[in-house]
Amino acid sequence: MSDDTLVVWDESLLDYDMGEHPLDPVRVELTVALARELGVLDRPGVRLVRPEPADDATLTRVHLPDYLAAVRNAPRDPLFAGYGLGTSDNPVFDGMHESSALVAGATVAAAEAVWRGEARRAVNVAGGLHHAMPDRAAGFCVYNDPAVAIARLLDLGAERVAYVDVDVHHGDGVQEVFYHDPRVLTVSLHETPLALFPGTGFPDETGGPGAQGSAVNVPLPPGTDDSGWQRAFHAIVPSVLRAFRPQILVTQCGADGHRMDPLADLHLSVDGQRATYLALRALADELCDGRWVATGGGGYALVEVVPRAWTHLLAVATGTPLDPATLTPPGWRALAAHRLPGRDVPLRMTDDVDPSHQPWQPTGEPNSVDRAVAATRKAVFPLLGLDPYDPRD
Repeated sequence: MSDDTLVVWDESLLDYDMGEHPLDPVRVELTVALARELGVLDRPGVRLVRPEPADDATLTRVHLPDYLAAVRNAPRDPLFAGYGLGTSDNPVFDGMHESSALVAGATVAAAEAVWRGEARRAVNVAGGLHHAMPDRAAGFCVYNDPAVAIARLLDLGAERVAYVDVDVHHGDGVQEVFYHDPRVLTVSLHETPLALFPGTGFPDETGGPGAQGSAVNVPLPPGTDDSGWQRAFHAIVPSVLRAFRPQILVTQCGADGHRMDPLADLHLSVDGQRATYLALRALADELCDGRWVATGGGGYALVEVVPRAWTHLLAVATGTPLDPATLTPPGWRALAAHRLPGRDVPLRMTDDVDPSHQPWQPTGEPNSVDRAVAATRKAVFPLLGLDPYDPRD
C-alpha cells in the first residue's frame, strides 16, 4: 500500500453553488487557500487529483433513476417542485446534476484510491452531503456522496465499512441507505433531534432486521462543549469500531458543531475539532491499516471556523498536525477579507481551548451528556457483544 495521501480537488467543485444560501462554496475555497498557504498541500506524499463526475451507474447504486432525471431536468423549469427540490433548503440551480455528480465522483475517487492501496488516506473537503435520500434532496444535499462512495467500496469487495459522522446534524441519509446492511456500520454524533434538523438520530435507531447494531446514534444536548463532546466520542466510537473491525473508515467531518456556527447550538472549538480528527486517524491506524477516507460536510461560519477546521483535517490526514498556535498567513487573511467583507478573520489556527476531557463512568451524578452516552450504550452495545455498563468496553 502506498503511504501517500490523496486530496481530490479542482476549482470546478465550487460549482455546487445554491446562490444566496448558507452552504456557500466560499468556505471550501478558503479552506483550500489556507491549506495551500500553510504548505499542507505541498507536503511529501500528498497528491492532488482532479475528480471526474460520477456516472449514472454509480449514482444509481444509491439514488433512483427517476430522481436523477428530476435533478437533470429541474433547472429547465423555473417552477419546478418535487423530489425535495425547489425549496429554500434545496433550491434549483443551473448545472445542478453536473456539479452534484462531480462532488460524488470526488468522494468515490477518494474511496477507490484508498481501497486499491494507491493511497493510505484520501480527502474531499467539498463532499459530505449526507442528508440526500435515494429519492429526494434534503438538507442542502442533492446526491449523497458518502453513501455513493460506500456503495462503491462494497462493489469492490469491502465486507466491513465503518462510517463516522461528526457533523452537528444527524447523518440520516447515509444511515437510511445502509440501515439494513450489516456490512456498513454508521455512527453519528449530533445535536439532539429534539432540537435540530433532521429530527432523527435517536439511540434506539440501531439498524434494521438482520443488521441490528449497525447504526449507532449519539444525540447530544444543546450547549455541549468540547469536554462533553470528547467524553461522548471516546465512550462510544472506539468501542463500536473495535467490535465491528472495519476494513476502511469513511468519515463526514462537518464543522457546524462549533460554538460560532449560526445554524446549531453545540459549543465546540476548532481545537476540539482538531482533537477529533486526530482520534479518527488513530482509529484508522489501529483498525484499518490507516485506510481513511474523509469528507467535509456542514459548516456555516464561513471564514471564522470552516477553513481552519478543515485545514486541520487536511494536516492530520497528510502527516504532521498543525500547531494550534500557528498564525494564519497574511495573504489568506487578505483573501478572506476580500471574499467576505466585514467578517472577523481569525489570526491563529486556535480558539485557545483545551479540549481534554474526563472519561465517561457509569457511576456518579450524571449530567445531560452522560445520560446521552448511557442511553446510546444501553441501546446498541449489547447488540455488538459489549457491556453498556463497563467503561472498558
